Amino acid sequence: MRKSALLVIPLLLSLYVFIIQTAAQHNHPLDPLTKSEISHIRQLVLKSKLGSHKNFSFHYVGLQAPQKEAVYQWKDGLAPLPSRQAFVIARIPGETHEVLVDLSSDSVIYDKVYHGFGYPISTSDEDAKASEMVYNYPPFIRSIKRRGLEVEHVSCGGFSVGWFGEKKQGKRTVKIQCFYPNGTHNNFARPVEGITAVVDLDAMKIISYSDDKKIPVPKAEGTDYKLSSQKLPFGPKINPISIEQPKGPSFKVQGHIVEWANWEFHIGFDVRAGPVISTADVFDEEQGKFRSVMYRGFLSEMFVPYMDPTQDWYYKTYMDAGEYGVGLSASPLEPLNDCPRNAYYMDAFYAGADGEPVNISNAFCVFERYAGDVSWRHTRGIANSVITEVRPEVTLVVRMVSTVGNYDYIFDWEFKTNGAIRVQVGLSGILEMKASTYKNLDEVANTEIYGTLLAENTIGVFHDHFLTFHLDMDVDGIQNSFVKAMMKRVEVPGEESPRKSYWTVDRNVAKREEDAQILFDIKKPADLLVVNPHHKTKLGQEVGYKLLPNSIIASLLSLDDYPQIRAAFTNNNVWVTPYDYMEQWVGGMYMEQSHGDDTLATWTKRNRNIEKEDIVVWYTMGIHHIPYQEDFPVMPITSTSFELRPANFFERNPILKLWPMSPSNLPNCR
Repeated sequence: MRKSALLVIPLLLSLYVFIIQTAAQHNHPLDPLTKSEISHIRQLVLKSKLGSHKNFSFHYVGLQAPQKEAVYQWKDGLAPLPSRQAFVIARIPGETHEVLVDLSSDSVIYDKVYHGFGYPISTSDEDAKASEMVYNYPPFIRSIKRRGLEVEHVSCGGFSVGWFGEKKQGKRTVKIQCFYPNGTHNNFARPVEGITAVVDLDAMKIISYSDDKKIPVPKAEGTDYKLSSQKLPFGPKINPISIEQPKGPSFKVQGHIVEWANWEFHIGFDVRAGPVISTADVFDEEQGKFRSVMYRGFLSEMFVPYMDPTQDWYYKTYMDAGEYGVGLSASPLEPLNDCPRNAYYMDAFYAGADGEPVNISNAFCVFERYAGDVSWRHTRGIANSVITEVRPEVTLVVRMVSTVGNYDYIFDWEFKTNGAIRVQVGLSGILEMKASTYKNLDEVANTEIYGTLLAENTIGVFHDHFLTFHLDMDVDGIQNSFVKAMMKRVEVPGEESPRKSYWTVDRNVAKREEDAQILFDIKKPADLLVVNPHHKTKLGQEVGYKLLPNSIIASLLSLDDYPQIRAAFTNNNVWVTPYDYMEQWVGGMYMEQSHGDDTLATWTKRNRNIEKEDIVVWYTMGIHHIPYQEDFPVMPITSTSFELRPANFFERNPILKLWPMSPSNLPNCR
């Protein structure tokens, strides 16, 4: 008995030390998992019954965010940091397991087998093994030789297969397609068309193979984007440019908490969503305190369907967040080119297939942006004098770049001194291209090629990018309402005025979920507002924020098309739901081969109350992409964005007293 007691004491001491260390290294309840925490999670899971399986792999490891109430209690100084927990999705052959790990108690709380449709994100190890299988597969070798190519120069990759009406859950598979980057760094510009292998990821074997046509591989010449591969002349020429900050940056970063100007917010990281902005508060000079704006905001899903229904392309209807992981695909940022001087960089960590932590260096950068823009101005002539008041617009940007296959997505969360938050996503990288027999548009005639002829034997296929954001707005508190301020024309009767018409505003408060489902129509303009009916300005206006879209997009797929069933969350541009801790991913937890039975569209069928509730706004923006020759061989940035802007939140312009720039405050660099 004495010996057993002595053994328990070191265990208790080690647990106590771990809890103290965990609390000490975090400044915020929503801090992402650290390197040491991921290692500890791995140890706990491997020690459990699940970890005893030979073919065991980690597919998702992320912070299990504490309940919102606990976070706000901590934030208000009424409670300590909540316990740290992690949600793990793991696989053994034939089974998906959901595991909840409590780091504070050093224990696995539960291990449940998932029985629904869909699979988790495949691991990079699986994808690499699946892609390499074809290199030694005799039918594949014959196909490559038949095209006059050399196997050693072929590069292959795995692509998610989607879902097309199968009633039962299919095998966990990927489709392998290949490229011939011999002579270029741009493998996507040289597809080997017509060859597709299907690999069972659990059995790790090829279960299907097709080679249905022989199409020329596009030539390598003119496809490279690497600087060292370019030839003279270079240009257009611009002189080096840099923004100087003689007193240093105006922002402070403590852990993952950022303070800048009149903003305070938290930066998190998730392997699926990428950047997660939380507890965003803005300082109100008139009230002398910070006021809440948004509890959490992040990309929930990204739907990228290609418009080619042929056998080798019909399945290319990607869910980039749920099938590949936007955070998992984060690229290290390059100083001076991805981010300017005086940027602050932050690393991120995720769990590899073996559960070991993997570091993404420079995953985020934080910097102040000034591009000569104006925040407000006015000029007035009085007698023989002119009064001009103008203020510069300096903003704070949080940036992450995610390279999901061929595309590079630049995610910017931009904070403005006027209280606005602007979210912009830039698209660059390489188009997904299709090899063709056509060398000139004259040869195409009336043939449907499902895209644009970009170069000889090269088609850029038409496609969409839909990005749906989870915006948990807590405008000056948790209880909010959603208002449609609809503009409508009013006819002026009789001779009351020389005018024949004007427009006025009808304010409609959405009472239930169906009232807040909005598909944009330019003929029915409206301001979309999240208001706090319990807090009003001195003039009696409900304080609020409005959603300001930059562009209007809608899916053109039929509602009964299988990709659209999976992506039913894009049926509307805006949805509003009551806050539900479990509702984070608009397409469902498991997107790989999902059946569309756990989407935002299915949640909202309950038609729950959303008036004077804790509500979440889901907003979809995007781009219909018709490729053009300027997109080849690498795409210049094209962007889409939206803004969350104060609407009667402040008593007046919050940056009225902003200081103008003065030459005396800047260095003389001449």
